[in-house]
Amino acid sequence: MSPPLPGPLAHLAPLLGHYGYWAVGAVIFVEDFGIPAPGETILLAAGVYAGSGRLNVVAVGIIAFVAAVAGDNIGYLIGRSGGRSFVHRWGKYVFLTPKRFEAAEQFFARHGGKIVTVARFVEGLRQANGIIAGTTGMPWRRFLAFNALGAALWVGLWTTLAYLAGSHMTAVYDGISRYQPYVLLAVGLAVAAFAARHLLRRRRRP
Repeated sequence: MSPPLPGPLAHLAPLLGHYGYWAVGAVIFVEDFGIPAPGETILLAAGVYAGSGRLNVVAVGIIAFVAAVAGDNIGYLIGRSGGRSFVHRWGKYVFLTPKRFEAAEQFFARHGGKIVTVARFVEGLRQANGIIAGTTGMPWRRFLAFNALGAALWVGLWTTLAYLAGSHMTAVYDGISRYQPYVLLAVGLAVAAFAARHLLRRRRRP
């Protein structure tokens, strides 16, 4: 018998209970190329199920990782082939308005490839990550490396926490979300400091 899912995860019980790993892979995959889907939520729910023995935690992690990387690469291809005109025409149907896309693109351009890793943890950027990388012309191999790192960290964090927290996962998630802006600010400052140090070293070279 499947364990009860806490709070906002409960509505995924029928989907996850019926389709299992297929639901995890499909939802995360479609979310990662822009379609509004509860990718992070189903990952948490699958982790709770794994903690009770309903699913295998290693299988959940592998499937979620592959789906996340594959979904973002579809997004990259969409951005690379369709460009901004494609996003402006069709983005509204997945809540990616021109204004939101422009803001995300500027943020992406300022922080370079490293933001691909951090973007995995930011709602909105996670869904648009691959598309923006494609439209800005980021080299595919570089995108793939940073994207895979971000996917591994994202899947590893939430699957492990849900696996260990079980029915307390909602409280844990709310607590982490409360401090997420501060973590992102710290990461941004670290990236800025690294970039400034790099520029200073280049200027000092003869």
